[in-house]
Amino acid sequence: MNITQYLQRIKYDGIISPIITTLNALQKNHLLNVPFENLDIHYGRVIVLNVSKFFEKVVIEKRGGFCYELNGLFFELLQSMGFEVKMVSARVYNGTEKTYSPEYDHLAIIVKINSTLYLADVGFGEFTLQPLKIELNEVQKDERGNFKIQQHDDEYLMVAKQVNDDWIPEYIFSTRERALSEFTEMCIYNQTSPQSHFTQKKLCSIATDGGRITLTTDLLKISGPNVSTLEKIDSEEAFAVRLEQYFYIKMS
Repeated sequence: MNITQYLQRIKYDGIISPIITTLNALQKNHLLNVPFENLDIHYGRVIVLNVSKFFEKVVIEKRGGFCYELNGLFFELLQSMGFEVKMVSARVYNGTEKTYSPEYDHLAIIVKINSTLYLADVGFGEFTLQPLKIELNEVQKDERGNFKIQQHDDEYLMVAKQVNDDWIPEYIFSTRERALSEFTEMCIYNQTSPQSHFTQKKLCSIATDGGRITLTTDLLKISGPNVSTLEKIDSEEAFAVRLEQYFYIKMS
């Protein structure tokens, strides 16, 4: 792990010390500079759970990735910088079916600083810009809205986001430590199964100050303070043009 190259990739030049202000800045910088994307799945490139490959793709090639890649690599960065971290498994909420996805569908990170635990996540698309303190039922204000962590059952905690007067689940997670290899089966499923939402259409999305840019197979959406624009993408050529224009990515 070349920490210097990684920090340059996310445009972070602050204090290198395992404290909460550093963690906050690292997560936000990561989300503002590294997109959440599933492009390899649609261009016939197999994603394997290997940190060196994550580093080559995200840092050297200046690409993005999905949760196993982004949080898997971020975990290594935090560990290399002296943070006490562990990978955990999460199950994503399906609002249509009111159910949660299988175990290992999402990889997240728990960071311990002094005696306080934080949920860090740079691989969930539109989510918090700052890590969430794992303190039950405390409303935590983030630039992306209000969030709180609740007890779901004896095994899982739930992350919920406030939407008007309701609290909508994002995902449930266990605090049990996991190894990267344990996510292999679901990593394969998510990039090969017709039922996986990652195989449905191409996606590249990144947070911006006050908004987000999201490009899919057939739509470009740019949102910001009091503004939202939509553009229909009607060809592979148009997709490639917008991908390079907004994300500086060229796919062969």
